[in-house]
Amino acid sequence: MSSKSMTGFGRGEAETKGRRWTVEIRCVNHRYLDLKMKLPKGYAGLEERVRKSLTTMFTRGRVDVTLTVSGDFSDLQEIEANTSLALTYRDSLAKLGEQLGLANDTSLSRLASYPDVLQLNQRTEDLDDVWQVMQKALLEAITNCDTMRSEEGEAMAADLRERLDLFSAVVTKIETRIPELLRERQEKLEERLQKLLDNIQLDPQRLAQEVAILADKTDVTEEIVRLNCHIEQFRAFLDSEDATGRKTDFLLQEFLREVNTMASKINDASIAHLTVNLKAELEKMREQVQNIE
Repeated sequence: MSSKSMTGFGRGEAETKGRRWTVEIRCVNHRYLDLKMKLPKGYAGLEERVRKSLTTMFTRGRVDVTLTVSGDFSDLQEIEANTSLALTYRDSLAKLGEQLGLANDTSLSRLASYPDVLQLNQRTEDLDDVWQVMQKALLEAITNCDTMRSEEGEAMAADLRERLDLFSAVVTKIETRIPELLRERQEKLEERLQKLLDNIQLDPQRLAQEVAILADKTDVTEEIVRLNCHIEQFRAFLDSEDATGRKTDFLLQEFLREVNTMASKINDASIAHLTVNLKAELEKMREQVQNIE
């Protein structure tokens, strides 16, 4: 497995003590790594651990991560009696009864119904224990997302290899066409000179000089060598286990630079048509590369 897409989705779940953690990861292409995390209230202390887990797998792209928890939290709830407040209520009711001449019929259930006598408190969870569960859901989501990204990335890499083969075949056509083009231009040069000189015998040395100048102007050996080198380098990037999206994107710009230089050197209709085909393939390849990590 080599190239990975920046587009993917993954979901993971883990459950403990009646509570279920659910993690969903959605990622799309982006020039840099852009992490967006949403954790439930009270669990912000785990954000850095989540971030570290994600950055080990993602190097580019916008990654949106949503973590949710649901279920039974009763084990974290406790009821606390405010005894001092209950005594205050009792004494106040007794005093009021004396003043009004009424019997004091205060009961425990009545005292408990008064505001703040019984308070429901939420105990804080141990984040280390929570992380043990959350991490399982997170790693499952990351794995599922990574599988999707790898499958899509491999499909894109296969398409890029096919386009690279087509590109290479066109470069070879141009390379084999150059000697023939040079002969044609040499013949045309001789014909023009014969007409201009009205069948006067041409100076072979002078003609050789003109042909050499013509050949030099038409020579695209350097550009073809560099293109073939770029092609092999691009193939190596596609087989690499590292994230090479930026490298391949930059390399395609170098491809285009060489093609443009070659097109400007050779003023020939057939080769111009071939260079147009090269540029078309480069554009299609660049669209694919934009989504490779």
